[in-house]
Amino acid sequence: MKRPHWLTIAAAGTLLTAMVTALMVPPERVQGDLARVLFVHVPSAWLAYLSFGVTLLGSAMYLIKQDLKWDRLAGASAEVGVFFTGLTLALGMIWGKPTWGVWWTWDARLVLTAVMFFVYLGYLALRRGIDDPVDRAKRSAWLGILGVVQIPLVHFSVLWWRTLHQPPTLLRPDGMQMDAPFRGALFMALFAFTMVYAALVRAHIANAKDEVRLAELIASEEVEVAGAAITAPTLGEVD
Repeated sequence: MKRPHWLTIAAAGTLLTAMVTALMVPPERVQGDLARVLFVHVPSAWLAYLSFGVTLLGSAMYLIKQDLKWDRLAGASAEVGVFFTGLTLALGMIWGKPTWGVWWTWDARLVLTAVMFFVYLGYLALRRGIDDPVDRAKRSAWLGILGVVQIPLVHFSVLWWRTLHQPPTLLRPDGMQMDAPFRGALFMALFAFTMVYAALVRAHIANAKDEVRLAELIASEEVEVAGAAITAPTLGEVD
């Protein structure tokens, strides 16, 4: 049995530590225990930004270097990003129901996050729809670069438009408005989720390499032609 990589072990350990820290924080004064969703919702949104930022990096580097390792990085990061964007939306709806009274509202932050989710789903569909690795890498790279414009739109939407969604928890002009215990638990969660991201991207890249090796192995094998087992009759010596 293959031993887990050290990065996987580290990610699991930091995630467990973050969970314990989040449970030890006192309930929030207004929302009570519901506010603990913050410790998963915000890191998930951060990983969406990080993932698609790395997809941008991998896409640009592929166009510059023409090396498929950068395409594998872009694709792996996008897969992880789509998962955490979906998790962000789901947790936002769970948080929104008791806070706003509805599961979904056509708020700018929610709508733009959903658009980003479906754009990167389309990115993954594009990758699956092209067999040639070079053509796939080239087409995906351009979409990976263009798609990143959504990150500032999503993040600053609560500042540019009047929305129900609260202002950004992180990267806000007036600084973080959060008590020290919550701030510490949140930063621990952000670190733990970043470690999880790194472990997942590594695993996806390893899977992509295995798929390439498998395709090369299949292509290198001789394919039997129908009727190849039939041989021409030979005439023996006649006494």
